[in-house]
Amino acid sequence: MSGTRSQRLFVAVLPPGPAADELAGAVAPLHRLPGAMDLRWTAREGWHYTLAFLGNVDEELLPALYTRLERAAHRTEPFPLRIRGGGRFDGRVLWAGAEGGLGTLRLLAERAAAAARRSGIPMEKHQRHTPHLTLARSRAQADLAPYTAALEDFDGTPWEVGEIGLVRSDLPVDGVPGEQPRYRVVRAWPLGG
Repeated sequence: MSGTRSQRLFVAVLPPGPAADELAGAVAPLHRLPGAMDLRWTAREGWHYTLAFLGNVDEELLPALYTRLERAAHRTEPFPLRIRGGGRFDGRVLWAGAEGGLGTLRLLAERAAAAARRSGIPMEKHQRHTPHLTLARSRAQADLAPYTAALEDFDGTPWEVGEIGLVRSDLPVDGVPGEQPRYRVVRAWPLGG
């Protein structure tokens, strides 16, 4: 399809400002732990709970995707969530967890992935959804245990998830130190009827 433009997109739940403020307060001391300088820390503006990663989506598929995501949001009632604790994936990704309406969050993730597939977006093999908000990445295996231990008792204030967002991800320029992906909410849909 020559001439077709695409955007790198994902569907997400974004924490509200006060929840991000609390998390920022808990993350700040982590930057002083040994090895913290070797991690690539996610900017606060990039904090989100991914429901479905869509990859590069042709713009011609967007109208159908918008309709189906709106329907998925409409079918899901608002639910409570809070940022809670932390974890790691394979010694390369440090994340903050979630607590609250996790069953509804997973259902919403399944609905978002189904909306994408039905819109003609080829989704990779869908894995079980692990709610997480990425805080830092490491290019090589790293001992992230001190970081997860420091986050173990973090228990943020609950909020009500009232919408999902379709987020565009613009990848950083290679070779620019400290450059991070830029995220922009393209559309958002309220949950519930």
